[in-house]
Amino acid sequence: MGTVVDGSTAAEFHAFFERHYAELSRLAALLTGEADTADDLAADALLALWHRWDRVRAAEHPAAYARGVVANLARTRIRSAVRERRRIALFWSQREERAENPDVAGVVDVREALRRLPFRKRACVVLRHAFDLSERDTALALGVSVGTVKSQTSKGMAELQRLLGTPSPEVPRRVHAAHAAWGEAAVGGGR
Repeated sequence: MGTVVDGSTAAEFHAFFERHYAELSRLAALLTGEADTADDLAADALLALWHRWDRVRAAEHPAAYARGVVANLARTRIRSAVRERRRIALFWSQREERAENPDVAGVVDVREALRRLPFRKRACVVLRHAFDLSERDTALALGVSVGTVKSQTSKGMAELQRLLGTPSPEVPRRVHAAHAAWGEAAVGGGR
């Protein structure tokens, strides 16, 4: 926490916050499948970035750095949720989760299909097709190689195609549409 706070540092961070908060919140929502906790994860990520602001602003790609922080927080949240579900399952029979007041049917289908993918595949698909990031930027955000991004995205898209029963060329469009719809409904349309 060696950040010396002066007016220009605070203004610079505030500008970064304004530019990237909504995107980071949508990323968290798509990675975790939990729109109601997305704002909290984005806020936690931005707080962590503020504490390391000197390092973040010196990074070659500060937005990619921020996406990586969100991805790590989302991974931690998912692991915690999985552990909690396992504990609950010891005492209660498992029940299928159902969304109250579901979004548009297609968005719900994509969201559920994404939730079924392993984290790395889900993260690669979301960053590549919902956020339109390059393979290189996706690799930077996740801290993996470009080859891993290519492999995990390809496998994730094939799995989504199977889960959605959708022709291959249609899957990226549906993922992108889910991102746009979720952004409007879940986080106020890009605050």
